[in-house]
Amino acid sequence: MVSPIRYYFERNGFYVSSRFADRLGMKVKSVRLFFIYLSFATLGIGFAVYLTLAFWLKLKDLVYTKRTSVFDL
Repeated sequence: MVSPIRYYFERNGFYVSSRFADRLGMKVKSVRLFFIYLSFATLGIGFAVYLTLAFWLKLKDLVYTKRTSVFDL
């Protein structure tokens, strides 16, 4: 059961870089390096956005105080 799935991904999935490079007329090595750098860049951007949102939420919690009742106005 695993062999047909593995064969399908090997046949259709692993040659993406080479087919893309052939279509663009570039070296396969350059296309693979571009995908590797792009994956590192997007991981870094996502982590930076996560830290920024965490900082803003912590700041909001420090500034905003929740009132316990209507009579605290």
